[in-house]
Amino acid sequence: MASVPVYYYSSVSNLTGRFAEHLAAQTGREVHNLADAAVRRREVEAPWVLLTPSYKAGNADEVTLPAPVKAFLRSPANRRRLVGIIGSGNRNFGEYYQAAARELAAASGRPVLFEFELSGTPEDVDACARILDELDAALAR
Repeated sequence: MASVPVYYYSSVSNLTGRFAEHLAAQTGREVHNLADAAVRRREVEAPWVLLTPSYKAGNADEVTLPAPVKAFLRSPANRRRLVGIIGSGNRNFGEYYQAAARELAAASGRPVLFEFELSGTPEDVDACARILDELDAALAR
């Protein structure tokens, strides 16, 4: 059974990147960093999952979705093959916690599969891995 790849973006803090790396190490799942311009220019050929941080910290006018994620989603093929979203956030953002994942889910009609804070915990990685395994099995049917 094929594993759905995860495409992620992480800022210089690399909190989201650490989670993606732990997920890949634990599961063998492919993860691709959207900070890499070559990755952002790809058109994905099969179902994929987005892992995105939220940066909105209380300013309603502040952009929520990182620019590299927006660039990747400009491709109609990439938007069509997106099957779910994983959100990374900071509870200090209050009502804007997980804003990017939730807003994108509402706009795309795709589900938020999992949410975690900062770089997550080992338990978060385990739980997310189980959810992605269930997604793989569902897509294989």
